[in-house]
Amino acid sequence: MSDLKKFAHHLSSMNRGYCMEAPSMVKTHQFVENLVHILFPIKLDCKIEENEVLMELERCSVELKELLFSIRNSIPGTPEKLTDRFMKELPGAYDSMMDDAVSIARFDPASSCVEEVILAYPGFYCIAVYRVANILYRLKVPLLPRVMMEYVHGQTGIDIHPGAKIGTPFFIDHGTGIVIGETAEIGKNVKLYQGVTLGALTVEKEMAKTKRHPTIEDDVVIYAGSTILGGKTTIGHHTIVGGNTWITESVLPHSVVYRQHRVMVKDSKEFKPPIDYVI
Repeated sequence: MSDLKKFAHHLSSMNRGYCMEAPSMVKTHQFVENLVHILFPIKLDCKIEENEVLMELERCSVELKELLFSIRNSIPGTPEKLTDRFMKELPGAYDSMMDDAVSIARFDPASSCVEEVILAYPGFYCIAVYRVANILYRLKVPLLPRVMMEYVHGQTGIDIHPGAKIGTPFFIDHGTGIVIGETAEIGKNVKLYQGVTLGALTVEKEMAKTKRHPTIEDDVVIYAGSTILGGKTTIGHHTIVGGNTWITESVLPHSVVYRQHRVMVKDSKEFKPPIDYVI
């Protein structure tokens, strides 16, 4: 047997040994895009009549049912029942998405209208898909919500676990590099800037069923590059967290948290640079 054939045999054996069913990544990505486009047809540069909306929603329902059927032995119910429950919760999630979009358009000076937010803001796109994936997570559907959010992660650079609890309205500005962990809890009117991490203090497997990520109360602003860690860490309401801060303890409401540092400005003619080894 050739080395290539041996490797093929090994791969085949390994693939047969996977114990968990998995949804198709391609079909999952397609489901995400189809659902976003029917919720916000402006992204397709078109207006859809009511009968067409109904038809497209029914198509998305069929797509979800097929995805759930592919993992039917791992879900807590039939694909039909879970799809029905998802579709019943979708209108509420859509209302939250629109609250997010309106809030962003209202408070971001760079935004001219809600349509611009829907079309051009990666933070809004990620939040919208999170609100959909979170429905499936709460319905205890395995894998599928994570695949959905990892697809959006690749599109936006924003990593939100579908299990996080996020109030509305919620505003992500710029967004690249943001990480929000599974047990994070975020209140209403919270604003996050790029590079913010809401993470865990430790990554021990034994903590999988415990609250590992921080709680952010209402009306908090967290500026770029800040890291907030720990399941017992709470950022009190109406707090401003300055950029590049590192927080592992709770902060009282109405606080201002900032990192004190000095920026030096000198005349370039008098400045002696450090030794630079050029190879």
